[in-house]
Amino acid sequence: MKLFSSVFLGLGLATLAGCADVNDAQSPKESKMTGKTIEQVQEEHTEHLMSIPGVVGTAIGEADGKPCIKVFVTAKTAEIEKGVPKSLEGYPVVIEVTGEFKALDRDS
Repeated sequence: MKLFSSVFLGLGLATLAGCADVNDAQSPKESKMTGKTIEQVQEEHTEHLMSIPGVVGTAIGEADGKPCIKVFVTAKTAEIEKGVPKSLEGYPVVIEVTGEFKALDRDS
């Protein structure tokens, strides 16, 4: 099996994963959205998020009935919690521990 870093850009499956465990409360300034869609915000920030060691993907989910950006990580570390913002352009960000993503071996 081959290991790979996966980036989910607005896939329908990503919305199935809820974001009920939203990180700490946001300040009023952070809660204002920029007028961009969540897909645009996710796309613009995924490259930076993926550069943080231990981040293996991003997705769009839901928190309290509102859209959020999920950041999938191999393990929740102090470095990840420090590097991943609590919100991006007004959308809440939730860190979810998934471990490494692995490609399935089609020959098995």
